[in-house]
Amino acid sequence: MTLSDNIIAVVIGVVEGLTEFLPVSSTGHMILVGSLLGFEGEKASVFEVFIQLGAILSVFILYRDKFLAMLKPQSLRVYGGGLTALHVLVGIVPVMGIGYLLHKPIKTFLFAPQTVIVGLVAGAVLMLVAEKAAKRPVTRSVDNMTLSQAFWVGLFQILSLWPGFSRSGSTIAGGLFLGMSRTAAAEFSFIIAVPIMLVACIYDLLKIWDQLGSSDLLMFAIGFGVAFVTAYISIVWFLRFLNNSTLASFAYYRFIIAGVSYYYFFGR
Repeated sequence: MTLSDNIIAVVIGVVEGLTEFLPVSSTGHMILVGSLLGFEGEKASVFEVFIQLGAILSVFILYRDKFLAMLKPQSLRVYGGGLTALHVLVGIVPVMGIGYLLHKPIKTFLFAPQTVIVGLVAGAVLMLVAEKAAKRPVTRSVDNMTLSQAFWVGLFQILSLWPGFSRSGSTIAGGLFLGMSRTAAAEFSFIIAVPIMLVACIYDLLKIWDQLGSSDLLMFAIGFGVAFVTAYISIVWFLRFLNNSTLASFAYYRFIIAGVSYYYFFGR
């Protein structure tokens, strides 16, 4: 283990934690930063999948009361208000079904700089349109959302299968179209990301775990810890930001990142 490996672990851990739940596309940032650091290939792929578990853990800690409540049998029934396991289930079935069927072609054909740039721009446009179309929210809390809203937000999440589109960006935009407040849409986006990311991470890790050596464990542990702490802080900040602000600034930031990425990969 070299010092450079530790530094790479910290840098990519910070990037993962900051971008995983913000509407800016963690995939786009990871591809760009990985290229800048020269950290690419099979080892990089395993590392980037593994540290996502740290980001997932931060959401579970923040919303542990809701997740623990969903483990109770009665959480599969909708009564008396509150977010239930049934809301989460109908929100994740569409993207998990499509993701399972298209997993190989997505990994093979869409994980490239040019497709990520397209996703960054398209996702930014979607967010701006959602903000323009958004009216006074009728659902201000995630505990008051309907099963119908959960399902339709889940359909919007399918867009995030295109790298660069952003899971949180597509789901929050979908929530705005459906009459949810930004905070409610963001919280539902975070919560349904946990089972989806957990299944995706385990699926990917099982296929490539044998490529991980014992000498890599410290680097992976550092990346996991940094991603966890950074994701926790970024989620808390983002929810406070949404209380008084819109998604527009993130959309414009995505245009900038798309431009920088285009110049870096194709314009030099």
